[in-house]
Amino acid sequence: MNGQRSYVDGYPSLAAFIASDRDGTAIIFKRFNRLAARNLLFLQSEIAELQAQLDAFDTQDSDISNQETMQSLRNWNDYKARASTNPSRMNLVRQIRETLRDYREALLFESTLASIPPPGRKVLKAFRLNFFHGRPGDNGSFPILGGNSSALYDDADDLVALHAGEHRDRMTVFVQDNFSYLFKDRHLNRGLGDSSVLEYASESKIASFISYLSVVLAAMLLFGAILVLYNTKSNNLKLGLIALFTTIFAASVGLLTNAKRSEVFGSTAAYAAVLVVFVSGNLGS
Repeated sequence: MNGQRSYVDGYPSLAAFIASDRDGTAIIFKRFNRLAARNLLFLQSEIAELQAQLDAFDTQDSDISNQETMQSLRNWNDYKARASTNPSRMNLVRQIRETLRDYREALLFESTLASIPPPGRKVLKAFRLNFFHGRPGDNGSFPILGGNSSALYDDADDLVALHAGEHRDRMTVFVQDNFSYLFKDRHLNRGLGDSSVLEYASESKIASFISYLSVVLAAMLLFGAILVLYNTKSNNLKLGLIALFTTIFAASVGLLTNAKRSEVFGSTAAYAAVLVVFVSGNLGS
């Protein structure tokens, strides 16, 4: 392990592997979507039953229709005083309060969890290589955790990555999926040992590369288009080149970034306006 501490296989080694990722992309856990949906179904059915019981008490009160009963439905202190003679009423109120709180908290938790993206394909593949001590299904591979926990990471759609990374635009995802081997984190990889099939890629290095690449690409699309238009004499050809460069720019913004449609239209219009102004200005002529 080259001076790195080794951990007992099982929960200790899996926890150490998750914590060893400096970028936090290996913090992957199971959502339990089916179980969460079942819990919400139970809670809403329980509340429906409680609501029916409360409606039944209201129906009884409307049938009695005396001054004391009507006053208790308008004043909380009177309601408590009247309910003291019938503990089931106050027990129902407390049960509604607790169950409704649990139900709404569960709804908020599920809403928050639904907004967290699943792990990336490359990250999940690396995680499973570690979890199964190799490629799942190969001879000699076996899960770190036993029993029912051995199938925790089988369903990719039921997993959540608690830290998806700060830079998740399309260009970054493309580089991470296809060229991550160019951005290895040597410090973390030394801790894996020479026999490990896993290698860490630095997310910060990839983010820096994408930033430089974006600047270069933007400059090329702008000054490259101006240079080509400056050396073009035919007006019809200039119009065709403006259309071509504008299309390339729009495709670059739309495919390589997370820009919204309104942002794509706005930036493309600004880019086209710059080229048109250049062609129609003194420098262009």
